[in-house]
Amino acid sequence: MPALAPLIPCRWVSLPALLVLFLLLFLPGPGYPRESALLLPPQEQIPVLLDDMESQSLITAATRHLGYLRGLPSTASLPAEDQFCSRECLLESMETFLQILKQNPDPAALDRAVRENFILYQAGGRNKSKSGEMLITGYYEPLFDGSLTRKGDFIHPLYAQPGGLISYQDPRTGKKTTGRMDSSGERVPFWSRAEIEKDNLLAGCELVYLKDPVDSFVLHVQGSGKIRLPNGSQRAIQFAATNGLEYKSIGKLLVDEKKMSCEEATMPTIRQYLQENPEDRQRILHHNPRFVFFRWNDTNDNPTGSIGLPLTPGRSIAVDPKTLPTGAMAYLISRKPVLNPQGQIERWETLRRFVLPQDTGSAIKGAGRADLFLGNGHYAEVAAGNMKEGGQLYFLVKKGLKNGKADSAMAPKFPDLP
Repeated sequence: MPALAPLIPCRWVSLPALLVLFLLLFLPGPGYPRESALLLPPQEQIPVLLDDMESQSLITAATRHLGYLRGLPSTASLPAEDQFCSRECLLESMETFLQILKQNPDPAALDRAVRENFILYQAGGRNKSKSGEMLITGYYEPLFDGSLTRKGDFIHPLYAQPGGLISYQDPRTGKKTTGRMDSSGERVPFWSRAEIEKDNLLAGCELVYLKDPVDSFVLHVQGSGKIRLPNGSQRAIQFAATNGLEYKSIGKLLVDEKKMSCEEATMPTIRQYLQENPEDRQRILHHNPRFVFFRWNDTNDNPTGSIGLPLTPGRSIAVDPKTLPTGAMAYLISRKPVLNPQGQIERWETLRRFVLPQDTGSAIKGAGRADLFLGNGHYAEVAAGNMKEGGQLYFLVKKGLKNGKADSAMAPKFPDLP
């Protein structure tokens, strides 16, 4: 990078809502990889649809999601095999699901009602597997000490979105990309993590300072968190944009270099390695060129997902909107940790619950990945740091599709609920 490259001024605003909606809308277009994104399994082979969380959180999340669906363009649709579920069908699906929930059914009645009213499509899974087996991870909202000014040990900045960050269509690939204008006016890729940090290229864009560069990196991975300021107050911080460069896993790097096994490569283990090997820390962190910019979030208790809704702990998931829909109710099966009284993992047990795709993530790509938002606190941190579990994800589509719309002649069936 040229030594005299111009500095980029900060832009202290989030992306326009309409742009966010355009980027994240799940309408896939002709290139959608339908053959591997969604499978139609034999419905009788789908496991019992139990839910291991209290129902109010699901009602809250589903009600918010219904509002999101009502704001979508009328042309939005969810591809499902040889048919398309229209916006009207998505709305009716969510409304029907909420009607069932509000009758407060017992577990058996809930399972029966969902099966009688919905077709369940399964996410295609990893490596185009016909089994639909996925990798399920967790993410959380960390809490770190920070300072609005650089002082004492607070020397590692998180940055606001710089004003020189631009989006444009790459003439070579035809894909939308992120970059900057160089000193000659040419559009070029944005600076990498190593370039930004080594050369202090974003001076003046600092949002807040942390004590530990690993804490900063964790926030880049998690996408949101809370900052505890010296006066004891807390402020929420969340994702605003990235530099557009490809995400590279430092866990995979450590496994490839035989610093640890794949099973050992969890966030707590990686953090411990970086603490014990400070001379190698910068090289490892700079292996990931992707860089995240942040903004303050003073309006919601929980961070906001990529479709503009507050995330609901245990109910919101991140998926790849290019391969999996963000419009439909989903059902997740995986495993979750159980902690002992000392706050350590004692055992793992089955996780079964209804969830909503309301977020995205740079490491969440394809039909074989989903990331479960776990909220904040000790359990969320431990679970998110250790979850690398197999699982399955199903999407609920209301029965009665005809020509891509809900057929009014095929009314949903409601069992007698207590």
